[in-house]
Amino acid sequence: MNYTLHQLRLFVKIAETKSITRTSEELFLTQPAVSIQLRNFQNQFDIPLTEIIGRQLFVTEFGSEIAILAKKILEEVDEIQYKTLAFKDILAGKLKISVVSTGKYVMPFFLTDFLKKYHYVELSMDVTNKQKVLKSLEQNEVDFALISVLPTDVKVESEILLENKLFLMGNRPLKEDQSVSQKSVFNQIPMIYREEGSGTRHVMEKFFEKNKIETKMTMQLATNEAVKQALLAGLGYSIMPLIGCKSELMNEQLHIVPVTGFPIKSDWRLIWLKDKMLSPVSLAYLKFLSVNKSKIIADNFSWISSY
Repeated sequence: MNYTLHQLRLFVKIAETKSITRTSEELFLTQPAVSIQLRNFQNQFDIPLTEIIGRQLFVTEFGSEIAILAKKILEEVDEIQYKTLAFKDILAGKLKISVVSTGKYVMPFFLTDFLKKYHYVELSMDVTNKQKVLKSLEQNEVDFALISVLPTDVKVESEILLENKLFLMGNRPLKEDQSVSQKSVFNQIPMIYREEGSGTRHVMEKFFEKNKIETKMTMQLATNEAVKQALLAGLGYSIMPLIGCKSELMNEQLHIVPVTGFPIKSDWRLIWLKDKMLSPVSLAYLKFLSVNKSKIIADNFSWISSY
């Protein structure tokens, strides 16, 4: 066998995306180039790595096993580079972070200057739902996780990054004759919920439970972005994190309904396992945050205080 590191990287990406098109886009290659390299890689095995059914590409069981081994090889190759740079006193390595979906409006601002300062640090950031974020943290697959609700069954350390405010929002204000007292307003409007297990859903339900409020749930959706689009379409109202609705509020596409007890407040927190041995990159990042957090908030999130 005579496969190259380039072929290994390409096949790992194909196994992740299940698509020649997406692989070509993410690796900045043409589709024919990806197809040729996949064929050249396949020719070194007697067992199929992939198969096409209809127009969909599938990775075979054997192909999945090869992709796992290829990923391990590539990680070892990267580690060689990081070790080489470390001997030159250059900070290098991977920074792996898992972020809840709305956290995508927060986390990049706390990473930009760090990555500019340390050119050899490679970022891996997965944006997903709260359950998957916590699972990846518990299984020690990431260095840090960004959440707005602390887990109760995992021992973690945390760093508060930013205040999280949630408001009742819709695409139009309530009519003048509609009440804005807590219990009556939620009886009058159709409510859109996030899916079970999301941080936003957890905060909503805790608020309703504490205040003995009953609501009319008309639908539940998988992401805050999906909920926001439903609000824009006039399908109902929802309790939304302020951080993801800045432009829609400024353009008056969404409106905050002034209800007693709002905003609901929590914090965006970067968390890590309590007993985890942090890598030099992770330690450098925490030090960067301690020095630069206040300036990042002032430069990028000062608008939050006006709500």
